Amino acid sequence: MATHGRKGDTGKDPRSDRLPRDPRGDIVGEHTVIFAGTGERVELTARSQSRMTYAAGALRAAKWLKDRPAGLYDMFHVLGLS
Repeated sequence: MATHGRKGDTGKDPRSDRLPRDPRGDIVGEHTVIFAGTGERVELTARSQSRMTYAAGALRAAKWLKDRPAGLYDMFHVLGLS
């Protein structure tokens, strides 16, 4: 069974002029995938220290897509894994 969602600090408090402080320091993005069974759990976590990581991936995908015909593509196509 998959569970999706967000928890914790999810953005600016509308009552405040300040953005929330990240207590972990330089982590700007974190994603965790959990594989759970009876009595055990495996977690795989990726942490990004720069938004440039996301920007570089978006630019790579845009360059790859530029001369492609209209269609349905995913990152497996962009990375040559399909």
